[in-house]
Amino acid sequence: MPAPEVSTEALAARLSAVGLTTRVEKHPRHTSIEAEVPESLPAETWQEVLEVVAAADRFGLLATSLGGRTLWAAVNKAVPAMGDVRVPGNQR
Repeated sequence: MPAPEVSTEALAARLSAVGLTTRVEKHPRHTSIEAEVPESLPAETWQEVLEVVAAADRFGLLATSLGGRTLWAAVNKAVPAMGDVRVPGNQR
């Protein structure tokens, strides 16, 4: 599995390649990629877009009553090593 930064860059590049303008935002636990989706996006391009975002950890489409559509995808940041994880009953 590629590093989260590589996955995020690859997703953004692939979405840009199909003609979408992307925004990348870093958050504490994940990095998100967003793109406005035009009304005129052809069905073939939608298929390609869905194949791209399927590689993300989460994705979705936000549609507003004003007709705007924002596609989003999230890639989780690295999970801490097991030695660093605190679970109930294993507290130090």
